[in-house]
Amino acid sequence: MAEILLSLTIIGVVAAITLPSLTGNINERTWNTQRKALFARMSQAVSLMPALNGYGTRNETTENVAETFVTAGLSKVLKINNICDNEHLSDCGLPKKLTTLTGSVIDQFPKTFLELCPKFNFEPENNVNTYKFEDTKASGFETVNGESIALYYNPACNYEKLFAQTWGFVNSQPSVCANLIYDLNGNKGPNTVGKDIGVMTVLFASDSMVVAPTDFKAASSTNSAPNCKQFGEEYFFADAYNLIAYFVNSRLLLNEEQASAHVWASTKSLWQGQLTPVYLIFNSGTFGVDNSSARRTVFCMKRL
Repeated sequence: MAEILLSLTIIGVVAAITLPSLTGNINERTWNTQRKALFARMSQAVSLMPALNGYGTRNETTENVAETFVTAGLSKVLKINNICDNEHLSDCGLPKKLTTLTGSVIDQFPKTFLELCPKFNFEPENNVNTYKFEDTKASGFETVNGESIALYYNPACNYEKLFAQTWGFVNSQPSVCANLIYDLNGNKGPNTVGKDIGVMTVLFASDSMVVAPTDFKAASSTNSAPNCKQFGEEYFFADAYNLIAYFVNSRLLLNEEQASAHVWASTKSLWQGQLTPVYLIFNSGTFGVDNSSARRTVFCMKRL
């Protein structure tokens, strides 16, 4: 009997040690599968929509243009069960607070675009590359697959591709049509970015694209392509479009130092007759070009 009790005790201790790890691994795999499926469905839905700008009237801008975008646009191409205004986001299963990718806690879920990204409205003292944005309220909705999503909308987003012509500096904000914070399992928790919480950004009013920034490794590099494979085969040098998504969601994804960095993109632009590397200034959301070998931060992004 003593030997049996001892064996059961040992089994119990081993189970107590290993079970949380096994459960965590199962959750991670489940979330990864759900995340990829949601990205595929959202990308397909956006591709079926007409122009993404102009939903709602001007006097609705601060009130319900995001809700109009969901009801009059997105719901036509994506199966949606429930829609909530920004005062009742929790009724659509969204958490009241969440933990960021860096481990800090946001006690109040962002209810407007500028609460999500205060730097989206950029008015420098010298008025260079100013971007004035009239804030819009978020809208919440639930999909038939059980995801809870908050959508932030910019009705004035444009059609212009960022790197279609020669330029010096350019704001990234006009390319952003919508941003989504999604929760894969509603209020169940852990309500943590990189686990059940994630983000997507929808760019350009036509020929739109959806990007989904994920976990990344920050490194210092010149404008030559960094060796992101040193972090694993699933890591790659983030392009300009993913950097825009990191900028919009910097409160959720970046620490204070990263949120004020100048970050190289893998994308190049035609400048002074040459294809030249571009970098994003995270304090303003502005892209610059530089053909020098300046050392700046690089984001090695993990594939979705």
